[in-house]
Amino acid sequence: MQTTFPRLLLEHARQRPDAPALREKVYGIWQTTSWSQLAALVREIAGGLAAAGLKRDDHLVVVGDNRPRLAATMLATQALGAVPIPLYQDAVAAEFAYPINNAEVAFAVVEDQEQVDKLLELRAQCPQLARLWYDDPRGLRNYNEPGLASLDTLIEQGRAFNQAHPGHFDAELAKAQPQDVAAMFFTSGTTGHPKGVVHTHFTLLDRAKAGADFDRLTEKEEVLAYLPPAWIGQNIFSYAQWLACGYVVNCPESAATVTIDLKEIGPTYYFAPPRVFEGLLTSVMIRMEDASRLKRGLFHHYMALARRIGPALMDGAPVGALDKLRYALGNLLIYGPLRNTLGFSRVRVAYTAGEAIGPDLFTFYRSIGINLKQLYGSTETAVFVCLQPDHEARADTVGVPIAGVEVKLTDSGEILIKSPGLLKEYYKNPQATAEVLDSAGWYHTGDAGFLDAGGHLKIIDRAKDVGKLAGGALFAPKYVENKLKFFPHIKEAVAFGDRRDRVCAFINIDFEAVGNWAEKRNLPYAGYTDLAGKPEVYELVRECIEKVNTDLAADEKLAGCQISRFLILHKELDADDGELTRTRKVRRGHIGEKYQVLLDALYGGKAEQFIETQVKFEDGRTGSVSATLKIVDTKTLPAMKRAA
Repeated sequence: MQTTFPRLLLEHARQRPDAPALREKVYGIWQTTSWSQLAALVREIAGGLAAAGLKRDDHLVVVGDNRPRLAATMLATQALGAVPIPLYQDAVAAEFAYPINNAEVAFAVVEDQEQVDKLLELRAQCPQLARLWYDDPRGLRNYNEPGLASLDTLIEQGRAFNQAHPGHFDAELAKAQPQDVAAMFFTSGTTGHPKGVVHTHFTLLDRAKAGADFDRLTEKEEVLAYLPPAWIGQNIFSYAQWLACGYVVNCPESAATVTIDLKEIGPTYYFAPPRVFEGLLTSVMIRMEDASRLKRGLFHHYMALARRIGPALMDGAPVGALDKLRYALGNLLIYGPLRNTLGFSRVRVAYTAGEAIGPDLFTFYRSIGINLKQLYGSTETAVFVCLQPDHEARADTVGVPIAGVEVKLTDSGEILIKSPGLLKEYYKNPQATAEVLDSAGWYHTGDAGFLDAGGHLKIIDRAKDVGKLAGGALFAPKYVENKLKFFPHIKEAVAFGDRRDRVCAFINIDFEAVGNWAEKRNLPYAGYTDLAGKPEVYELVRECIEKVNTDLAADEKLAGCQISRFLILHKELDADDGELTRTRKVRRGHIGEKYQVLLDALYGGKAEQFIETQVKFEDGRTGSVSATLKIVDTKTLPAMKRAA
């Protein structure tokens, strides 16, 4: 699209001034901001930022949940030709230091007291961070810090500035070009410092439009914005596509109310990583276990029917008249109420990405009439590379290349991409840019995969993570980890085996799911560490692992990836402890180093190992968790030869 984000805003305000642009739930009541109100707010914030000294090409940090005034701040920043940088609101203060210093940030707009405290803590490390504004004033009345003020104060100053300089906003807006930098996103990086991915108005809006055209999105869509704004997936769905299409974005009151807000809004277009879909299904299954015997019987009867014919109905395949009638009855009794309970009664298109989704999980949602599909992309590609057409959604692929995208594979199986949505560069990092963008314009994804006969892309693993066992067999850790995480009782898994004689794994149980399972069996426990160490829980996990081993044995290439030994970690892997990225990707190398004593015990044949680990609590305090972990052997199978 040959335009910019602020110009799209003004176009919507001119064509549909009273149509809703954003909604925010405040004290249980949905408040609506129209396109004309939003345009006026953006002008005022831009005036305030200009008065404070924000100039073209400056950087401004935005930290917080999805809030209308933070979205308006990003638009105001872009209107002045400056560059907004959203950062993860759940990150600890120390994680902000590198992006702020790397991008030489002097201005920040944040949501509330929590984020203000983090940035004030960093002032000694980031002396250039001079101006800081907050949206929510609660708890900040008695703060008296230089350069700290409310967003309301900024808006008042903006009104005064605009009155004194009536043509400034429009003059700056007129200078903007589609190829200008629109935003910077810092990757959550599984190793080393995060990298600043630089995107232009054109790259982001071109991919937003391509995705919208693919799924026939219109201004009538309703979207719930509940994922971190610093994640480009959230930014594309609730910012770039929002402005490209003009639909309504709804901001939940808080993380705790998302499930309720989802039901109230009933989005038509929905996006979530697999863990969210897993969590929703887990909550449904837990509630079903507590239901009456009759309700449980009805549920399981109609779900068996749904699994058998639901996906075929979604794909437009022929289904017998009697089965259609039974499914219609199931829809009345089970599927419709279930979709309503989940908040998906109006969903027309739902996407998942970021991690592989389990076949059973994927089939469950499609079988009850939810058009769940997969996509493939990354921060560097402005998300949209491959999407699944409505009648070609499969659990084992990530879709077909969409308009403007070319895909090719290297001899080693690495996926290369050409697309109008590729990053401009990594900020101040020409070496890293040259490593991923070659002279012919191909982006090296670092993912290993292949195109199947139908033109759908299949992802195996990260190319750098695909290794070999000591005996020469292929080792694809992420593939194994994803198969383990398909089980509702396993929340995270970390597989090891590269250049070793066998594969071993660390497991994190899903505390809610396993806790409910334990309670049904009258198995008492005192917290996560105690539950994780129960012999019954080890047996439960061992059964899951041996099912995965059976699946792997049927794959000649990956049969060597079967897990020989495992242990259940005494604590949940946590981004605050450096074990996960902010997008919840496992930092396998860091975990291997941190828990070297456990790895040595797994590969040394020990039956148990004592471990003590330092942890960070939510209030910033540190403590330690210790336990003696059991190590269990699992059954592996010989590779099954395919018939000639």
